[in-house]
Amino acid sequence: MTLTWITKPFAELTLAELYDLLQLRSEVFVVEQTCAFQDIDGMDQQAYHLLGYSPEGQLAAYARLFEAGRSYEQASIGRVVVSPKYRRYGLGRELMQQAITQCEQLFGPQAIKIGAQYYLRAFYTSFGFEQLDDIYLEDGIEHIHMLRS
Repeated sequence: MTLTWITKPFAELTLAELYDLLQLRSEVFVVEQTCAFQDIDGMDQQAYHLLGYSPEGQLAAYARLFEAGRSYEQASIGRVVVSPKYRRYGLGRELMQQAITQCEQLFGPQAIKIGAQYYLRAFYTSFGFEQLDDIYLEDGIEHIHMLRS
């Protein structure tokens, strides 16, 4: 499956794109993962938003990207999500590769830090991320910090 990738700062998102990304994040992070948390955290306005649209025009994959000093001391990738309707097509790998590439294009080559769900450690390790610390709980879900130098 071929996605159309768009990267925009918050101020350039259309209302439809903003709705799509908030709906997908809510569908997965709140409903699917049964985790009541404040997804709209005041950070979206400072982020670049990476959106992957299917040929049918549906948001299939999403991540938000931060320059160094916004979320962490390093550049960072967060809210990494693939729609349940589009899983099993390898889109998670494509999304992460796009996110890394976009970080490098937007912010220059530098370290990237993530706060990853622990069960996805091997997935992120395959992109060169290394675990930095022990497991911590965030909204009741095990996470770890990881760094790609």
